[in-house]
Amino acid sequence: MMLALGMFVFSLSTLAYQELQRQTDWRHPSSSRVGAAPARQFIGRGDDSITLPGILFPELAGSTLSLDALRLMANTGKAWPMIEGSGRIYGLWIIESLSETKTVFFRDGTPRRIEFTLNLKRIDDDQLDLIGAATSAGVNVLRGLL
Repeated sequence: MMLALGMFVFSLSTLAYQELQRQTDWRHPSSSRVGAAPARQFIGRGDDSITLPGILFPELAGSTLSLDALRLMANTGKAWPMIEGSGRIYGLWIIESLSETKTVFFRDGTPRRIEFTLNLKRIDDDQLDLIGAATSAGVNVLRGLL
């Protein structure tokens, strides 16, 4: 297991990403001052986002059903706990977007190669006590897939 987002597990057999790019912003708005440089004040953390780009080769590893499962999760609008394979807890994340590019096709139009990018945003403000509620929501989505 590379990473779990809710009940979805990223792995070679489901969907493997090539990179995990994380960006965290902190807010420091400025106020103009006469005769001096603008003053800045720290007002808290800004957005925290993760981008997972990868390539799916359905013939060799992974499944296009994994992309469908992520779309179903995104359609709920719910936040999902993210836990790394090492056990590190990242908090609660929403799926902001999922893009895919299909190339190298078989005769019937089935792609041999699918590049994807999954964009996630953190929403929990370090409140890890919300993870239990998100996990139970994940179970309900999985029931809908089966």
